[in-house]
Amino acid sequence: MTVRTAVVLAAGEGTRLRPLTRNRPKPMLPAANRPILEHVLDALVDAGIDRIAVVVGYHRERVQEYFGPSYRDVPLEYVLQEKQLGSGHALLQARDVIEGPLVAVNGDRIIEPDAVRQVSEAQTAGDVPAAMAYIERPSARNYGAVTVQDRHLEEIVEKPETDAYRLINAGIYAFGPEIFDLIEATDRQEGELGLPDTIAHIMARDRVRAVKIGGLWVDATFPWDLLEMASEVLARGRVSEPQRTDGVWIDQNAQVSDDAILQPPVVVGPDCEVAAGAVLGPKTALGRNVTVGANATVERAVLDDDVRVDPGATVLDAVLGQDVTLGAGVVVPGGPGDVRIGREIHEDQALGAVLADRATAEGCVSFTPGTLVGPSATIRTGVVASGTVPEGAEVVR
Repeated sequence: MTVRTAVVLAAGEGTRLRPLTRNRPKPMLPAANRPILEHVLDALVDAGIDRIAVVVGYHRERVQEYFGPSYRDVPLEYVLQEKQLGSGHALLQARDVIEGPLVAVNGDRIIEPDAVRQVSEAQTAGDVPAAMAYIERPSARNYGAVTVQDRHLEEIVEKPETDAYRLINAGIYAFGPEIFDLIEATDRQEGELGLPDTIAHIMARDRVRAVKIGGLWVDATFPWDLLEMASEVLARGRVSEPQRTDGVWIDQNAQVSDDAILQPPVVVGPDCEVAAGAVLGPKTALGRNVTVGANATVERAVLDDDVRVDPGATVLDAVLGQDVTLGAGVVVPGGPGDVRIGREIHEDQALGAVLADRATAEGCVSFTPGTLVGPSATIRTGVVASGTVPEGAEVVR
């Protein structure tokens, strides 16, 4: 039996991606110039899924307003996780709208359709309660590590403190219809119900099929990971705009001067304007209605919808949220830089700066590598910005 139903877990905030997630959930952050969640839905539809439930929570309106009642003619049903009490708890919220076997995926990781099909087929053909995808990576520290024996899961370890593990939980599951009862029978850990805990509960009484996957699998844990995510998406041409030349995609409603230089890979979204002398790319993505002024340089950067980069600005290794404005002569010099996330300092990251939604840097502002600017902050003319600029702050010389 082929699994035709999927549940997408898209209720989380993504605290380590702040300030970008201050006003929207992590699945709605840009992977190149489309939301991460849109890539996830593409993978499910291409895998043959014809019914999708999306579990929403944090800033759920951003998901529901963007996608509406269907995606690519596949109906979407939204269910609410009011409190973030773990991935198993999130899946449990879909109990009343799902019947039969299902695929469950995280809404914040880009995956391949083949991976969805492989896991689904492994669960149904193997006559097991669950199947789970895993993938090999150099380090498993930020994920759940697994060990596998004879194509079945042997062990699952959440965020191991050793580098001994190389196989990680890929966040793609297939379950039989009894999964909701199994989640309810799982012991809570510190008040939360996690799917890995339910997997461990199943392993104590039955087998869990482990499916090794390859191809595109990319996750953004920290702000600089969005640059790597964009690079991976562009490298595989996972964009909706038509290709103008090799590695250059430009929407038909964009206006790009013949005197602009586009270095692949680069994508320019709908209603963008790129002026004469501007240099875009490589590894650069422009969302909808982005303006890049004359003689500006934008490289290794993600510019979300409605961003404006004025003439002569230089933007390297940067993520700019929606409706960000950079004045004339602004300089984001690129990484590496030390970035403070919460109480931790992450040294030598390839990040010039992050500016969250509606932030403004006036003319001749420059940034120290690794700077994070909160939503609606304003940095006045001539300031050298560094560290973390709080939401709504005004920084003057």
